Amino acid sequence: QVQLVESGGGLVQAGGSLRLSCAASGRTFSNLAMGWFRQAPGNKREFVAAINWSGGSTYYANSVKGRFTISRDNAKNTVALQMNSLKVEDTAVYYCAARRVGESLTAYEYDYWGQGTQVTVSS
Repeated sequence: QVQLVESGGGLVQAGGSLRLSCAASGRTFSNLAMGWFRQAPGNKREFVAAINWSGGSTYYANSVKGRFTISRDNAKNTVALQMNSLKVEDTAVYYCAARRVGESLTAYEYDYWGQGTQVTVSS
C-alpha cells in the first residue's frame, strides 16, 4: 500500500503561482511513477503532469505545458507541481497519484491516490 498526502493548495489571483507537494509513504517511492490530475466541478478527472521513477522523463497536458513543472525528490519521498501563470480555468481539486509500473497519462491506470487539495484561481 501507498499513502499519498497532498499539500499546498489555496486561493491565488490569476497570474500568480502555487506549489503543490505530495508526500508518499508505505512503499519504495523510487519504484513508483507519479502523476498529478485535477477535477473541476462537473468535469471528469483530467491528466495534468506525470514523471517517471527517476525524474528523467516528464509529461504534461497541453493546457499546462510551459506553465507547470513536475519534479520529484526520491530521498524525501515527495513529488511537487510548480504552477506558474495560473489561470481561472486551472481552478480544481488537484490529486497526486502513484503507479507501480511505468508512467501513464490515464487516471484509471494509477494504483494509489491522495485525498486532493483545492486550488482556486480568482480573476
